[in-house]
Amino acid sequence: MRKEIIRLGSARSLAANASVPAKFRARLAEHPEPSVRAAVAASVADEPPGLLARLADDPDPSVRAFLAMNEHLPPELLAVLAEDADASVRLSVIGHWRDAPEPVLRALLTDSDPNIRRAAASAYSPPADLLPLLLADPQTRATAVRYADPSPELAADPDSGVREAVATHPDLSAELRGVLAQDPDPFVRSAIAARPDTPPTLRDSIVATLATDDPMTNWFLSFRRNPHTCPPPTQAPPKLTREQAEDLLARAGL
Repeated sequence: MRKEIIRLGSARSLAANASVPAKFRARLAEHPEPSVRAAVAASVADEPPGLLARLADDPDPSVRAFLAMNEHLPPELLAVLAEDADASVRLSVIGHWRDAPEPVLRALLTDSDPNIRRAAASAYSPPADLLPLLLADPQTRATAVRYADPSPELAADPDSGVREAVATHPDLSAELRGVLAQDPDPFVRSAIAARPDTPPTLRDSIVATLATDDPMTNWFLSFRRNPHTCPPPTQAPPKLTREQAEDLLARAGL
């Protein structure tokens, strides 16, 4: 049956199936199609020993990126992938290795690729000595604000994302709260309106400035201020006996 599935062109689905015997999945790790090898890499165990190391050295970056998602991958191979030459692999490591050791996160927080630095700053709490560097980097400053003391300089930053991050900071002073309540960016003002320590009169005056003709923008602006809950899940239909199911089908003419 496995041979027939491959003949029909579904080798990738077969490679992703964790119920397929390990020896067969190891054979698919040698498949010429990168998508098939990537499907194996995402979940295969190290059987036979050395299979994961071989996949970590795969010539196609998509295979190595999928390998970073693999819960069976040992830290030493994750560390190898964290230094991968391809940025997509390093991004995958950031997304799936949240308890990376300090040498790894330091390297990712100071990576030459701005997208890597930005993703790492969102995923990891930075060491204290790296905070000035992250605050000086336009790619990471908005994320690093949460670890810094709010300052007039940050509240006046030309990047509205930085000012919005300052507006949500738990240690924001009343003075800076008043400054940001007058910010030209509506999302910064909305963040101030959403703060629990914002006086009701100030909140009302801010909200009055936020209305737009765009319903989507209005919804985004109100998201922090208003509770948004998902509807309750639909109740599962009751289980039927075979006789009850046949009776329902008969009444429906089926």
